[in-house]
Amino acid sequence: MADILAGLEILKKHIAIAPEKPGVYRMIGGDEKVLYVGKAKNIKKRIVAYSHIHKLPVRLQRMVSEIRRMEFIIVENEAKALLMENELIKKLEPKYNILLKDDKTFPHLVIDVASEFPALRKYRGARHDKSKYFGPFASIGAVNSVLDTVQKAFLLRSCRDNVFKNRDRPCLLYQIKRCSAPCAGKISAEDYRRLVKEAVDFLDGKNTKIQDELSVLMQKASDNMEFEQAMVYRDRIRALTNVQSGTMVEYADIKSCDVVALVRKNDLVCIQVFFIRGGQNCGNVPYFPKQTEGAEDAEVLEAFLSSFYTTHIPPKEIVLSEPLRNKEFLEEALKTKINTYQKGNKHKLVLRALENALASIERKVAMEASVKSNLEEMQRIFELPRLPQRIEVYDNSHIQGSYAIGAMIVATPEGFDKKQYRTFNIKNPDITNDDFAMMKEVLTRRFDKMTPENRPDVILLDGGLGQLHAVHEALRDYDLTGIHIIAISKGPDRNAGKEFYHQLGRESFSLPFQSPIAFYMQNIRDEAHRFAIGTHRKKRGKSVYKSRLDEIEGIGAVRKRDLLNYFGSVEEISQASLKDLEKVPGVSTKTAQLVYDYFH
Repeated sequence: MADILAGLEILKKHIAIAPEKPGVYRMIGGDEKVLYVGKAKNIKKRIVAYSHIHKLPVRLQRMVSEIRRMEFIIVENEAKALLMENELIKKLEPKYNILLKDDKTFPHLVIDVASEFPALRKYRGARHDKSKYFGPFASIGAVNSVLDTVQKAFLLRSCRDNVFKNRDRPCLLYQIKRCSAPCAGKISAEDYRRLVKEAVDFLDGKNTKIQDELSVLMQKASDNMEFEQAMVYRDRIRALTNVQSGTMVEYADIKSCDVVALVRKNDLVCIQVFFIRGGQNCGNVPYFPKQTEGAEDAEVLEAFLSSFYTTHIPPKEIVLSEPLRNKEFLEEALKTKINTYQKGNKHKLVLRALENALASIERKVAMEASVKSNLEEMQRIFELPRLPQRIEVYDNSHIQGSYAIGAMIVATPEGFDKKQYRTFNIKNPDITNDDFAMMKEVLTRRFDKMTPENRPDVILLDGGLGQLHAVHEALRDYDLTGIHIIAISKGPDRNAGKEFYHQLGRESFSLPFQSPIAFYMQNIRDEAHRFAIGTHRKKRGKSVYKSRLDEIEGIGAVRKRDLLNYFGSVEEISQASLKDLEKVPGVSTKTAQLVYDYFH
């Protein structure tokens, strides 16, 4: 009680000097660690609420008792306050803030409407131009499905600009009726623009009249005995009909909204997000925010919205399962509407989202129980002092020494932590055919950057006794206290499930065939192998696209793109005259001379 009163006195002193403007406030504890970061339209009015100590939940009472000072940052408006709050929370991870760990990006469809013949493509990343974006889609499968439909129905090109500009014959997509071949002049610019507008209307949910218009055109083409053109219209109508028949009736009148529902069970909180665009369900994603103990559902939802929509563009409406206290603040900051419904189609969608959130919690509980059981068995079998919280698994990948990389994956009691995955390009070219030397380089580079926060309990190596001894030798100058190194190698017949495990000071042994712990150890080893192979392939694949332009000093990615877009290929660039090179938009006389001199 004395601590609460002391914290309350400090809080009241800061209330007296707090600004009555929008901004962000930080509550700081005795060890100078930030306890909590909050936002407000009026900082003074917001922090006054913390002085009503008996109205606060136990979690926030505990926070007030730890306050030793406060800091304020004034900003221009609510949107800036939201962005700054989110940035500080991610950077500082305060102990009393609700944290959203997963900040993945989602795939979109994009149409570059500013070009003469706009292309329809998949896209993932920030929006930085005047193109039309559609989405988000919860998975690559969902975006591929819509892309397939739009290609069939509207025949928009999907090729790269430099390919498009240098084609004079239609590609296979034209032959299978997935493109109208503007590259080869099979469609006029005016007619292609009409297709683009129809596609944009369809993706925006304004597709009610498109099929009727296509039916009229099909009949007209048939009457004129243009049967091939009539078949094109027919196929487009079928593609649109298939989409509409698969659209559930409760989505039909919803143009753009996200449905966000929260469920709490077994000390877990799950937030399920449904993306509805243009009358179609673009998929759903579960989130499990951290540090939610003692927080009310409305507080958790508000924290989620604040974090999620600072990195994702909000739709026209966000539909929630719980009403918010600071609804007006978030609406102003996010420039959208936030509503709850007690009936109607949007309420039905909330119920569906709640059902999915509950199922996600149940799956997570079942998975974590299985992982915990395997970790307990791992602790027993490998004689570990405690249940491992961080297991790092290492593997190498190369082809006869080329494109050599090392890979590290991280397994925790909650599953694979993909944000902690790392790759290591092998720097010493003389060791790329020596797996032992490669592993030494990878582990020493990893240990050079180790912190108390990312110190592993177990290091698992894909290799035998030789690999194990090589790693111990490489790490002899590092503090390995509490870190257990295990190597896993194939058995004599190299069958999965009959691997041998090696630790210093113990006889090598195998695990019971087809036992759960054997499957678990194989799974985390195979995940490292998958990640290493995938990274190696990407590195090798990038080299295929490297051109002789990369060897010209002073030619960056932008100038390289300009040259390729203008000439179409490196071969054409190499044969171009100096005057032709100087004609390229964005290429200066000096740059043109560099390119000309290199090839001549």
